[in-house]
Amino acid sequence: MRFGKKWKLAPRFVGPFEILDRVGMLAYRVALKPNVVGLHNIFHVSMLRKYISNPSHVLSLKPLPLSPHMTYEERPDRIMERQERRLRNKTIPMVKVKWLYHSDEEATWEK
Repeated sequence: MRFGKKWKLAPRFVGPFEILDRVGMLAYRVALKPNVVGLHNIFHVSMLRKYISNPSHVLSLKPLPLSPHMTYEERPDRIMERQERRLRNKTIPMVKVKWLYHSDEEATWEK
């Protein structure tokens, strides 16, 4: 499909677009802009190109105003696993701790 120009002047690649999800082994669903309405939103991986970062694409975030007396305390929720790590001369007992308000993937090993 031509994007506004014909023949040799038509751009080969249009984008960048956000990849929404993986449809099959080699196909991806892409979030298209409104100006390419007539195009199907699922593309084969051979039609996609790697995104090359550009400093102008970075959004600037405004810092949140925080008061100095605000604090946040990490509290353990539960112990998920126990294990002993052996060094040459000693054994260190370790536990895997799930922290409150964090997911299981963010659990850490603590002494």
